[in-house]
Amino acid sequence: MNILITGSPGIGKTTLICRLIEGITAAPLMGFYTREIRQRGVRQGFELIGLDGSRATLAHTSIRGRQRVGKYGVDVKGFEAFLTNLKLESAAGWAIIDEIGKMECFSRQFCRSISHLLNSKIHVVATIAMRGHGLIADIKKRPDCELFLLTTRNRSHLHEQILNKIQ
Repeated sequence: MNILITGSPGIGKTTLICRLIEGITAAPLMGFYTREIRQRGVRQGFELIGLDGSRATLAHTSIRGRQRVGKYGVDVKGFEAFLTNLKLESAAGWAIIDEIGKMECFSRQFCRSISHLLNSKIHVVATIAMRGHGLIADIKKRPDCELFLLTTRNRSHLHEQILNKIQ
């Protein structure tokens, strides 16, 4: 079974992923989470943080190019280099992905890696955009994925519910 977590922007999906990373003890973990890049309290972009300690910028207001989500330019080449070094497809145990969203789906390599992981014996815990077409919609329909909606009412205890389900 694979675990998908969705919710409104800013609801705490990444915080939940980080709590799950701390709580999963049954198997080796591989993957990444994202963190906001802020300057003087204003979000400027998103940083990728690999569970191996690696880091890269996913998107930033200063990045120019045609792959954009709102005011953010997406560094697809940098993201793909990050993924190559992370070697997600060689994961054993659990793959942690934060997130399967529009920015990440600009990368064909990412889409292939996610499909590979979901079609393998590796267990996936991922955040996923609430809305989206193509890969995002297809993943949510998979019978081997359980979707959890993070809300203000359940965000203090949803990590426990998910940990009980996977351990």
